[in-house]
Amino acid sequence: MKYYIIAGEASGDLHGSNLMQSIENLDQETEFRFWGGDKMSEIAGKPVKHISELAFMGFIEVLLNLPTILKNIKLCKKDIRAFNPDVLILIDYPGFNLRIAEYAKSLGISVHYYISPQIWAWKQNRVHKIKRVVDEMYSILPFEKAFYAKFGMSIHYVGHPLVDAVQKFKVLALSKTDFLTKYKLSDQPIIALLPGSRNQEIKKKLPIMLEAAKAFPQYQIVIAGAPNKSVDFYKEIVQDLDVVIIENETYDLLNHSSLAMVTSGTATLETALFKVPQVVCYKASFVSYSIAKRLVKIDYISLVNLIMGKEVVKELIQSDLTAKNIIQELNIFIKDDQQIKSDYNELDHQLGGGGASEKVAGLIYNAIKR
Repeated sequence: MKYYIIAGEASGDLHGSNLMQSIENLDQETEFRFWGGDKMSEIAGKPVKHISELAFMGFIEVLLNLPTILKNIKLCKKDIRAFNPDVLILIDYPGFNLRIAEYAKSLGISVHYYISPQIWAWKQNRVHKIKRVVDEMYSILPFEKAFYAKFGMSIHYVGHPLVDAVQKFKVLALSKTDFLTKYKLSDQPIIALLPGSRNQEIKKKLPIMLEAAKAFPQYQIVIAGAPNKSVDFYKEIVQDLDVVIIENETYDLLNHSSLAMVTSGTATLETALFKVPQVVCYKASFVSYSIAKRLVKIDYISLVNLIMGKEVVKELIQSDLTAKNIIQELNIFIKDDQQIKSDYNELDHQLGGGGASEKVAGLIYNAIKR
């Protein structure tokens, strides 16, 4: 059968690749066409558009890139019509994907949405459009099922795919010795810096993270380089600091780190699944943050705290994101990290036993067979 899949960000690329592999295990005659990144490309070749051309962060940034976004939407509609898939699978990325869902629905194409948009945080009125244009919704967060039920919509809770991704990685992970040798690291404990994947967020947050990290000379500083970002890009920010940059191998880094500073988003959950004590860092442009503050209806910005319903990890947001505050929070973990690791174990329990990709693949395959 023919599957058209759209992921617009790095996390969607990861989950999309695992889903594609699970679909191939069920359907021996798969034909994929997709928008995604390097991981999805490993499964099905070259994408129609790479995620490096799709991810725009913040209200102002979206407005500035609106002509490009509209051009991509037009291209996507034309490409779907030409490919004529049996099913359209959308992965998060709602600003783009909900427009495409509406178009595909008008063509009579079955629309399946994997990883619900975070409409419980803001733009809750989107739920009405989702009910109208999405045939099946697959949720990865336990509280979303009750949220949709309030609007009369039944969805599938499948567990979080990161549980599978991390478990799968750990089976084949490098030993500590091999990891240190591969990246020419010392045997000092590691502070991991995860400054995000977009240029503007890295430039805003990485200098603050580096300033904080300098207060811990007993640790070595290692930066998780994002896909499609050159080492030279980071070196311009790092300058003459003694820092190691590991390109596109974040799981390797987290698997052997003792502390972390992490940009809000999927990375906070990945860090928790590797049981690394972390401080969550968020800083946007003044205008983007001011708009978001008025629109967003949630108590926390990190997935760890949202799922747990309490502050497990400290969130340093906007003006609170200073080197001094980061240092203060990391010192707490250096003295005692038992509470956060206990909370991380409870988080594992809440996220289910794994198998999200297989569950979704099975549900989609059986639905379109019918």
